[in-house]
Amino acid sequence: MTTHRQQRVSELLREELSLLIQAELNDPRLEDALVTVTHVDITPDLMNARVFVDHALALEAAGAILEALRHAEPFLRRMLAESLDLRAVPSLTFHIDTVEQRARRVDAILDQIAVVEKAQPDEADSDAG
Repeated sequence: MTTHRQQRVSELLREELSLLIQAELNDPRLEDALVTVTHVDITPDLMNARVFVDHALALEAAGAILEALRHAEPFLRRMLAESLDLRAVPSLTFHIDTVEQRARRVDAILDQIAVVEKAQPDEADSDAG
């Protein structure tokens, strides 16, 4: 169970990292990626944060995006130390957030099911005749 402090720090990190990634990182691997920080999970001691990101590129680009973010981690931590009033800035590990991709896949499957059901003759009509 997360504490109120963990939730506050997670939200602060999410907001600040979103701004930093968009405005301060100039890595060509992130160009056109539109990286979005979806959420941050932080340990109870506030020393480690798992940063979940989403991006607009193909799934194959996820490795390059994660590598670019890992490369930028020392810079991002330094910028966080300057902008946030935290006793210690947590170490950051980056992960691709797949929730949105799974939701899109489920929506596509549901759409396919709806199309198939419309295309099939109604079972009740054929039994009545």
